[in-house]
Amino acid sequence: MNALPPPSGPPMGPADPANPVRPGPVPPRPAPSGSPSPGRHVGRWAATALVYRVVRRQLFSRGRLLALGLLALLVPVAAAALGANDSASVRDGVGLIANLGFAVVVPIISLVFGTAAIGDLREDKTLVYLWLRPLDRWPIALGAWLAALTIVAPLSLVPVVVAAALTGAGNGLVGATLLAGVVAVAAYLAVFTLFGTVFRRATVWGLAYILIWEGFIASGGTGVARFALRSYTRAVLREITDVRLRLADHSLVVGVVVPLVVAVAFLALTARRLGRLDVD
Repeated sequence: MNALPPPSGPPMGPADPANPVRPGPVPPRPAPSGSPSPGRHVGRWAATALVYRVVRRQLFSRGRLLALGLLALLVPVAAAALGANDSASVRDGVGLIANLGFAVVVPIISLVFGTAAIGDLREDKTLVYLWLRPLDRWPIALGAWLAALTIVAPLSLVPVVVAAALTGAGNGLVGATLLAGVVAVAAYLAVFTLFGTVFRRATVWGLAYILIWEGFIASGGTGVARFALRSYTRAVLREITDVRLRLADHSLVVGVVVPLVVAVAFLALTARRLGRLDVD
């Protein structure tokens, strides 16, 4: 019989303790959906500027701007008619700004753009492209809010301030309208940006807040009104113009500071929510 050929390759034997077998590198686990992707980290302000450009371009819709611009023009048209009436008083002018400008125009325009700032990115599945970059979450919240702010502020405040001048109520109402408008837009946008991050039908929830909570429930008394942003804008108007308004029982400092605190708090909540958001 012929002998079997020896096996090819190195002889089998016990492992060499001087050269132990080492496992290969363990592949990194994928990052959770709410945490920044690996890679070169983007600076916070650079990330904010990046998100600002993306969201601002997303928010610029000709139809949206036209429709809401026409809504905003209702205030100066009504103010011009009021100013042409010789029997109109300062109280009438303040009431027009409070009940049409800050109860309808400013919150609704803020609602549309605030909920769309992040909500549109979620709906059309483009938010995932921001997730692929190594970004912190709070620059996304801040950049989206700033993008909406640069559109909503001129679109809503310019017509309302012009309306305050057209009422003939004096410069006091103009200054009060500008100050109340700035803090109102800042707070409403922060609230509705969070709505767009949390709710799928954020516009419906926002309308419920404006019409049901602020327009109906918060009108029931001063205690409940403290949880409505509208009461703080009314307080600013009342304190500067000395015209009494219902449910405006706050000082000027409170009327300015509380909406700004609300804006910061809701932006922080938005960033926190983004950190836990599943994006597909």
